[in-house]
Amino acid sequence: MNLAFHIAKRYLFSKKKQNVINIISIISVVGVAIGTMALVIVLSAFNGLNGLIEDLYGSFDPDLKILPKTGKTFVPDSTFEQIRKLEDVVFYSEVLEENALLKYGNRQRPAIVKGVDENFTMMTGIDTMMVDGSFVLDSGKHQFTVLGYGVALDLGVGLTFVDPIKFYVPKRGVKVSHNPMDAFSTKHLYPSGYFVIQQDFDSQYVLVPLKFARSLFSYKKEVSAIELTIQDQDNIEDLKDQIQKLLGDDFTVKNRFELHEVLFKMMQTEKMAIFFILAFILIIASFNVIGSLTMLILDKKSDISTLRSMGANEKTIQNIFLLEGWLISLLGASIGIILGVFICFLQLKFGLVKFAGNGAFIADSYPVNVHFSDIFIIFTTVVLIGYAASRFPVRYITKRFLRFN
Repeated sequence: MNLAFHIAKRYLFSKKKQNVINIISIISVVGVAIGTMALVIVLSAFNGLNGLIEDLYGSFDPDLKILPKTGKTFVPDSTFEQIRKLEDVVFYSEVLEENALLKYGNRQRPAIVKGVDENFTMMTGIDTMMVDGSFVLDSGKHQFTVLGYGVALDLGVGLTFVDPIKFYVPKRGVKVSHNPMDAFSTKHLYPSGYFVIQQDFDSQYVLVPLKFARSLFSYKKEVSAIELTIQDQDNIEDLKDQIQKLLGDDFTVKNRFELHEVLFKMMQTEKMAIFFILAFILIIASFNVIGSLTMLILDKKSDISTLRSMGANEKTIQNIFLLEGWLISLLGASIGIILGVFICFLQLKFGLVKFAGNGAFIADSYPVNVHFSDIFIIFTTVVLIGYAASRFPVRYITKRFLRFN
C-alpha cells in the first residue's frame, strides 16, 4: 500500500505526457473543492439561521414548560415546590394564558393575554427586544401591559396617547342576559411598550401582570403553565425526565424545540434536503475524476507494463489508481473546507451578505455557524463519493484495456 500511495502521489503532482490529463485533473480538484465549499457555506448558514431563531424564541420561551395534559389550567401543589427547589432550576415562573378581545379607541382585535410574574423578565430576554417604551408590568402603584408589535400596530396603540387598552373576556359560568355586555368581564390597562421577537409572538401576544390576568379571567390560584430556566443546558433532558417522573401522567414537560416541533423539524428537513442536493452535485462533479483516471490509466500503459514485469500484481496496480482518485477527492475536499470556513469567517466578521429590507430584520446580515460535526460529515461524504467515483475506472477500465491475465 505504501508503494501504491507513493506512485499515486507522484502521478498526481507530476506532469503527464498528455497536457489534457493535467487540465482534467485540475478541473476534478476544482469541481470537488467548489462542491465541498458550497456544502460548508450552506450548512453553516442553516446553522446560523437555526441559532438565530433559537435565540429569538429563547427571548420568549423558557427552557422547559410544564403543561396539563387535560384542561387549560391547574393549581400547583407541593410537587411543584419540589421542582422549584431543584438544584438545576434557576428561575421558576407561573403563567396564565387565555384569549381575550382587545379594544383601543375604535379598533378591536383578539389576542392571547399572557399573565406573568416577576420572574418572567429575568428568565427571558424580552426586555432586550423592546422597540418602543420599556418593559414595565407593575410599577408598584400602577399596572401596565406590554404588547407585541403586530398587536399594537393593528390596534393603532400609541404610547403618548392617554387612552387605555380595554380587555373583554366572557365570564365563566354566566348565562347571557338581555344585556350581552353583562356576560363579559371588562378591565383596562395602559401600554408601557412594544416588543418585536418573531411574527408568531408579535401578532398574537399581550403581556400583563399575573394578578391582573387572574382577576380578568376570574381565577384565584390557577395557572396554565409553569416555565423553568435551567442552569446546565447539557443536562436539560435528564432534568426533564426527572421532573416528568415527579409529576406523573397528568402533566407533560416540553423543551423549547418540542414547543415548536413543526418549525424546527421543518428546518432540519430543509437542511438535510439541501445537503443531499449538494451531495448529488458533488457526485456529478466526481465524473471528472472518472475521466481523469481513465485517461491517466491509458497514459500510463508503459508504466503499468514495467510494474507488472517487476512483480506487481493486479491488486497493487489497481490500488495505485484508486489512491490517485482518492487523493484528487481529498485534495479537493481539503481546499473546499478551508475556503468554506474562511468565507464563513469573513461573513461572521464583516457581514458581507446582507438581508434584504434595509435593516427591517432583527439581524443585518446572514448569520453563520460552523459546526465541526458538519465538517466531519461533509469530509466523509466527499471521501466516499471519491472512492465510488474511483472504483469504476480502476476496476473495469484496467481489466478492459490492460487485459490482466
